[in-house]
Amino acid sequence: MHLGLRLFFGFFLLAGLAALVLLHVVLSEVKPSVREVMEDLLVDSAHVLADLAAPHVAAMPAGGTLEGSGFAAAVSAYAQRPVQARIWGLDKRSLDLRVYVTDARGRVVFDSGPRPELGADYSRWRDVARTLRGEYGARYTPGSGAPADPADATMHVAAPVLGPQGERLGVLAVAKPMANVQQFIDRAERKILLAGMALFVASLVIGLVITAWAVRSVRRLRTYAQQAQQATPTGSPEAAGGLPVPSLPGELGELARAMAQMRERLDNRHAVEQAMRALTHELKSPLTAIQGAAELLHEPLAEADRLRFVAQIGEQAERARELVDRQLELSKLESLRGIDRPAALDLAALARESLLAWQPTFEQRGLDAQVDVPAAAPVHGDAAQLRLALSNLLANAADFAPAGSAVDLAVVRVAPDAPRGTAAPGAGAWHLVLRDRGPGVPDYAWPQLGARFFSTPRPRDGRKGSGLGLAIVRRVAELHGGSLRLEPASPGLRATLVLPAR
Repeated sequence: MHLGLRLFFGFFLLAGLAALVLLHVVLSEVKPSVREVMEDLLVDSAHVLADLAAPHVAAMPAGGTLEGSGFAAAVSAYAQRPVQARIWGLDKRSLDLRVYVTDARGRVVFDSGPRPELGADYSRWRDVARTLRGEYGARYTPGSGAPADPADATMHVAAPVLGPQGERLGVLAVAKPMANVQQFIDRAERKILLAGMALFVASLVIGLVITAWAVRSVRRLRTYAQQAQQATPTGSPEAAGGLPVPSLPGELGELARAMAQMRERLDNRHAVEQAMRALTHELKSPLTAIQGAAELLHEPLAEADRLRFVAQIGEQAERARELVDRQLELSKLESLRGIDRPAALDLAALARESLLAWQPTFEQRGLDAQVDVPAAAPVHGDAAQLRLALSNLLANAADFAPAGSAVDLAVVRVAPDAPRGTAAPGAGAWHLVLRDRGPGVPDYAWPQLGARFFSTPRPRDGRKGSGLGLAIVRRVAELHGGSLRLEPASPGLRATLVLPAR
């Protein structure tokens, strides 16, 4: 079952149980509360009427009744009064309070009910008996309907009729049918049920919204994890750049950031493992050559052969050192996530400075540098990193350009919407273009050109390079918000270092 369904069903059960318990508690308290309020009112009414009836009971002859007394006339007039009262939306059309009075022995001397029971002995009824004993007297009697139906019951509350000296002359009781207040109870229960259902539905809607929000956040986290799993682990920020960490609140946000940090560490570890495997493979060739030359030097050799093998050891050691140095430089660049403190630089000055450093090598190999550099090319960046990138570009051109050929170095400013390689006033990027006239790149090699430890044979000696030079240049460009473009020049290769203009 999906997480969203689990959360929703859990919330559904929780809200349903809470609503059921709440409704049960509230509804179970409605009827008792109404009865308690009604009993309280009947207590007040009984005591008021008992005081009004006291003079009449005191004046009543022994064995007589209150029939014909002023009290009896007043109560009878009350029962005949017309009434039209609208109580909170419900109509009351009749007065239904029954009043009956007993003497000190519990004999009924007055009864306003529809079937008067004058002379009946009520001394055993709870309301009368307890009141005559000086206690609180009340009773709850079922009606003529189902005995378990509380709506058909009648509540009786009694009060003592006291003489001038506080003696008990009798009991006055009032009775109220529950059926007359049942309509108020029914209406209250309907309102509570409707409010409970509305609350339950609102709770479900809120639960659905919260579940949808939680599931959406979890799905974003899952999508990020799946994309991170499918991404090529290179340890570089470009691989992670297409996978922004989802912005989530609370613990999910902390989990997303922790996953990003874990992925970054795993990517770095994978990149280090790949680099070490590739470096180990590349170092096998110079180490094997050094070992072979060293073994031959143990044998008796002519001076010329000995010098040749010593020179071979030196060349291979220099090659191994260059591999290690470049790998260390690339690893350091790949560990960066940007330039810490970019400074205002002049790309044109850096290009002239780097070309001047490589001029002796160019002259030794018979290369002619054709330079087209403006007076200034302002950029933001790290001077050491840009010098490293330019040095590797010039080294690559020197390795592949044939003797007696020209190497073109140009720095141009290009507008964002201008064709690549064309100058435009007020442009947004500087293009440093370096072109050699070597054999170029075979078609099969273009997809891997610029990857570490991939290179084509050098025309000068047929040996392959490490491929780390162009990888370093590309990484430096990316750290500066630019890029490296490699294109065929017919003949040769055109390398374009693109940097944002300042």
